[in-house]
Amino acid sequence: MLRLDGTWVWDSWVVDDGARFHLFFLRAHATPEQPELRHTGAHIGHAVSDDLVAWDDLGIALGPRDDGWDDLALWTGSVARGDDGRWRMYYTALTTAGYGMRDQRIGLAESDDLLEWRRIGDRPLLDPDPGRYRTIPEDARFSETWRDPFVFRDPGGDGWHMLISARVPDAPRNADGVLAAARSGDMVTWELGPPVTEPAGFGQLEVPQVRCVEGRWLLVFTCHPDEQTADRRARFGDYCTWVVAGDGPLGPWDVARAKPFRAAPALFAAPLVRRRDGGWVFVGFHNREAEGIFSFEIADPIPVRLDDEGDGLTVR
Repeated sequence: MLRLDGTWVWDSWVVDDGARFHLFFLRAHATPEQPELRHTGAHIGHAVSDDLVAWDDLGIALGPRDDGWDDLALWTGSVARGDDGRWRMYYTALTTAGYGMRDQRIGLAESDDLLEWRRIGDRPLLDPDPGRYRTIPEDARFSETWRDPFVFRDPGGDGWHMLISARVPDAPRNADGVLAAARSGDMVTWELGPPVTEPAGFGQLEVPQVRCVEGRWLLVFTCHPDEQTADRRARFGDYCTWVVAGDGPLGPWDVARAKPFRAAPALFAAPLVRRRDGGWVFVGFHNREAEGIFSFEIADPIPVRLDDEGDGLTVR
């Protein structure tokens, strides 16, 4: 478990460098009277562990830049290692020059050792296409749902793929969440493409990740019950973590067939991580803010396996 006195910890992502597990996570000063303030006070924290249970806090890995386009807060992302051995962190950022939390952008930082990070470029990495993705009415260059970039290698060795939590412009709210997709040959310059999912009863597909569990390719994402349609909630109940199987790392992903992770209904923004023994665990936090419970800490891992149908996850 990772619990920090006076600090709230929530969304996270995990990197295994072969020696230790590195947890990158959102952290902000705890404000129980105004919990919403964490969103505009977020930095990216860093902790390390040998077993995904006991974590050593290393402080802040990356914070807002006073004179940059990402000067308000930093949000969730992912880390991938290129063929050059360099680690690259893709992160979400907010700016004071835009529209607060409704103006979400994507940035890039690099590191040689996962400890010291340097930003790349002086502008956001890629912008939403208003013809494909919902943008804010005040300025079509930006979107209020353009975040949580997840980067992974192309299965055929042809560069890299990025999934982005986004929304389409022509679907009703809470039924408009999709995953935007982009491709890159060098991990720095990206070309945006069409969504790789269709709207299917989710308002947001947050913190997406693609993993191969027991030979089955899975897309895992988060969506708070308040961001789901009434029909989906009536059918499944209130769950935050969802899983859908695909034929390969590129899907296709039929999100309408997504199944909830029932063992922990409030599990939120939970990285699916492979342990050294080959088993898989969820590492995340339990979002009980709607109940007035501020459990902003990284919980102990939850061991998981494929369910009996082979297209979802259950506890091991």
